[in-house]
Amino acid sequence: MPTDPYVPARLEDAPRQQQNLAPGVRLPPARRWRADRPGDLGPGQPAGPLLGSPGPNIGYALTLARRAGDRFQLLPHEHLEDAVSVVAEVAMRRSAAFGRAPVVGDVEFAMALLGYLGDVPHEQVEWREHVVAGAAHEYATRREVVDAVPGELLRLRASELPARLAVIRESLRQTWVRRSEAAAS
Repeated sequence: MPTDPYVPARLEDAPRQQQNLAPGVRLPPARRWRADRPGDLGPGQPAGPLLGSPGPNIGYALTLARRAGDRFQLLPHEHLEDAVSVVAEVAMRRSAAFGRAPVVGDVEFAMALLGYLGDVPHEQVEWREHVVAGAAHEYATRREVVDAVPGELLRLRASELPARLAVIRESLRQTWVRRSEAAAS
């Protein structure tokens, strides 16, 4: 294959900036970059409701949650798609908290947290059904559930989870209470 005539054959033949400048003219030193354009974000990641938790390859949590679909223990009125989407979102947030991609342990952690592995109190199953309903199609619903889980609890080891489960489940129950009160008014 012939070489492009505009590509120099040897590195020494490549044009250099100093050769292209007029005599006595020097290149100015590079300036520091600043986010001063209209669409530029400032330093750090924005945080707040409905903004999510960015991390490397977090979408893989949805694949892992779908693969675990036969292990979900659901009530007759619950939908697998809703449960999978919420579990995947919790797993995404947990993996992002560690700065890594999701793994099976994150999905199992989320399933245990939300009570989809069984052995949960009947009270939790009642409100879980209402909190997670429609989550597969409503981003705000998923974010509401995920944001109800305190960030420091997501960094727990799976072995430490049972001791703190009551705190997390109470936080999720409060989400259901707030939603019920908002719907009533």
